[in-house]
Order: sequence, then structure tokens, then C-alpha cells
Amino acid sequence: MSQAHHSDVIGSLLRPRYLTQARDAFAAGQLAAPEFKRIEDRAVDQAIAMQEGAGLDVVTDGEFRRFSFFDQIVSEIDGVEPIDAAPIHFHNANESWIWHNPFTVTGKIHQRRQLTLEEFAYNRATATRRVKITLPSPLFLYSAWSPERSTAAYQDAYQLFADAAAIIKAEATALAALGCTYIQIDSPDIGTLVDPVNRELREHLGMPTERTLSEGLDIFNTVGDIPGVTFGVHVCKGNNMSQWIGSGGYDLTAQAMFTRLTNFDVFLLEYDDARSGSFEPLATAPEDKRIILGLVSSKTTTLESVSDVAARVHEAAKYTGLERLGVSTQCGFSSTLPGANLTTEDVQERKLELVAEVAGAVW
Repeated sequence: MSQAHHSDVIGSLLRPRYLTQARDAFAAGQLAAPEFKRIEDRAVDQAIAMQEGAGLDVVTDGEFRRFSFFDQIVSEIDGVEPIDAAPIHFHNANESWIWHNPFTVTGKIHQRRQLTLEEFAYNRATATRRVKITLPSPLFLYSAWSPERSTAAYQDAYQLFADAAAIIKAEATALAALGCTYIQIDSPDIGTLVDPVNRELREHLGMPTERTLSEGLDIFNTVGDIPGVTFGVHVCKGNNMSQWIGSGGYDLTAQAMFTRLTNFDVFLLEYDDARSGSFEPLATAPEDKRIILGLVSSKTTTLESVSDVAARVHEAAKYTGLERLGVSTQCGFSSTLPGANLTTEDVQERKLELVAEVAGAVW
């Protein structure tokens, strides 16, 4: 079993206003690279200090050096063009809107630059807690697949997923060589598969659900075959400006996920509201897998109580036992730079303190 911890953080944090302004100025050629990097460093220093001050067992750099959580398989690869891809439906309590991945795969993909080596090298020198690096799921490229444009390079989407998995594994291997021991793969592709609308979209694109839950997960699993590294998978139901893609429990995906992702040690699962269903599917998790329960919402300003969250941990423990559980927010606070959730930096800090408080109270 992986190194135990009971409080975790998913990855992205709200970008400070000064960092967003600096990024805009840098993109416009109004700020030199050395000064921009100093501003990035300042923001990362503050993010790590905030998480350590909150008492978390694990910290990230907030993904402050990125535009989005999936930069590694869009912004730094050849083989994609800036063409809007398939429509992805987001929802909130009152309305829906459609997002398109702004890139479509049109050729064989190849990585130009590994993004996270700078992240980890800097974080390792700054943090006193365990550092986690996040990478996107290779299956998330379903959102950039076009049956008309992508098939010139790939017979089907699963061949594309295999090339994406090789890119992600190469970056994870380089991180391991630098001493990184905890890598999380962010997987809105598994999380949203439970949603009928998203599932129908992918079926229409030529990705049968049964094949995704078998061959697709086997491809996904190859990413985590690196000795000495704890691999986690964050099963996300969509996160953009406090909106989501998928609603549905884990009944459809749990057994396939737990049995096929054998190289993964930690499963970080969204459980912040009724959209995530019951804890019963956790009973299918093998005893050597750890479960981090995403019980604290990153999407709202409402602050949960320690007693309520702790009670839900104990409810989940009926299916898993207590010691292999942990707690976190259900997702990051800003999965993309423009897609920040509708909350504040003060609430964000308080929610991360709450995560640590629950872990201290329960374990």
C-alpha cells in the first residue's frame, strides 16, 4: 500500500489577480521572461505556504505555471490544430452551456516540451510537506477527437489514447528521476462517463462505453507503471466556473476502474453532493487501494462543518474500513485559468483548513 496520508489537495488553486495580470502582460510582450518567472515563483511560494499553514499532508503549486490542467496534451504537442472539437455540456443548478476543446487532433501527436519538471524541481526546494504533481488522463483526448479530422492519423480514438499515454508516462518517468514520489492523473473522462449525455456523445464519436472501460482503462493503466511512485487518479465529473459535466454514481465505473487500474494506489473520488451517488460502490475496491473522499466542495462558498464531513467519512468506512480513507475537496478550485470556481481565496483557504481539521478529528 502507498505511503499513508489522510488529507489531500486535488491540484489547482485560484490564481492571484497579480499572477493573472502578469501572465496577460507576458503574453502581450509587455513583461520580460525573468520578471514573469519571479512573479510566478512568488505565487507558488504563497500557495505552498498557505497549504502547509492549513495543515495538509500533501501540497501542490496550484498549477500556477499552467493555463489548464491538460496543458501537457494540448499546448505542448504537435498533431493538433486550433479547431473547436466536440460539444461538451456543462451544467449548474440553473442553466447549461456548451464547451468545445479549442484544439482538434489532426495528426500524430508528439510532445514538444515536458512542462512539469520545472514545477516539481521548484516545489521540491520550497515545500516541507509531500509534493504532488498532476498530469492529465490520456483518455481526456476524447474531447479533441474528430471522426472527420483525426482518422487521417489514427484508425480510431484508442490508438490516439495509446500515444497520449506514452507522452504522459514519459513525463512521469522524468519526474520520478527528479525524486517525485506522488503523481496524480486527472480523469474527467472516467468521471463523466456515468452521465448519459456525455456517454452518448462519446458513443457517437466512436468510443463504445464497454471498450472504454476495458481497453481504454488498460491503456490508462500503463501510465502508472513506474517503480517508487505513488500514482493517484482523480475521478472528476467536470469543473469550470462552478459548473459540472456529469451526474451519476460510481456503479457503472467502479468495478472496471478498481480492477483494471492496478498500477494506481490512490483513488480521489468526488463525493460533495447527491450527484456522486452512494458509497456502496467503494466496497469493490481492493484492500490495497486507498480512497480519498472529495467531501468538501470547491464550487461553492458554503463552508461545510467538521462534524458533518467526519460523519460522512464514517459512513463510507462501512464499505472500506477507516484506515485506507482520506479526505479532500471534490475537485480543484480553478481547473483552467479562465474557469475559476465561483468562490474566494479566503473561502478556499478555509476549506483546505477544514480538510485538515477533519483528518485530524477522524484519524
